[in-house]
Amino acid sequence: MNLCNPKSSRRLAAFVAAGNMSRFNWWMRACGVFLLWATTAITLPAQTFTTLHSFDGTDGAAPYAGLVQATDGNLYGTTTYYGANDVGTVFKITTSGTLTTLHSFDNTDGASPYAGLVQANDGNLYGTAKAGGANGYGTVFKITTSGTLTTLHSFDYTDGASPYAGLIQATDGKLYGTTYEGGANVLNGTVFKITTSGTLTTLHNFCSLSGCTDGASPYAGLVQATNGDLYGTAGGAGPTATMARSSKSPQAAR
Repeated sequence: MNLCNPKSSRRLAAFVAAGNMSRFNWWMRACGVFLLWATTAITLPAQTFTTLHSFDGTDGAAPYAGLVQATDGNLYGTTTYYGANDVGTVFKITTSGTLTTLHSFDNTDGASPYAGLVQANDGNLYGTAKAGGANGYGTVFKITTSGTLTTLHSFDYTDGASPYAGLIQATDGKLYGTTYEGGANVLNGTVFKITTSGTLTTLHNFCSLSGCTDGASPYAGLVQATNGDLYGTAGGAGPTATMARSSKSPQAAR
């Protein structure tokens, strides 16, 4: 019975007369909340779109990733291309649109970051660069909000390559991520953890199971669920794909 419908008056009277007053009150409150929501949605004012900054190449180009707002109130992000050395940047922008390039990658410290940044509980920002570094296969880096960048790890293909995705900081304080390629099974990628001081551990090498039923080539990052485990997605053999769970110990993806 739709109690919110005025045409239901006869059925409503019978319903109340049958001793259902408490349930009636609950339903009427629900009806009121629904009507309030509907009215609020209808009366929302028009939204105003404002362009805060247009990249011109000298300060970066192709900002594929989203932004993170740090504890200082500013927004931080990456561009995949251009900047001073043509291989991407890290930038800061105020909510009013003043942009500052914090770092221009130069290949030796990474190149072409596709993912955004995460602010860890130490106040620093952490991210990945898809290419460059000491071995050319990508990096994990730390950067302060004032722009001092430290390369924490350069992938060497045996421990992964091409980290397209960003990092998350889990409840244990460690950072977790994926690589699209590399690892023990060559082209198939990994799940890794890394400390804020730069010690990297490979947690899982994809395509470890027959037919790559555990997936391959993860493009996206991870999420930590309330049970403490990490969840993510990966491609697979042929046109298939997988969703995976990993605990925070080596070789535990399942």
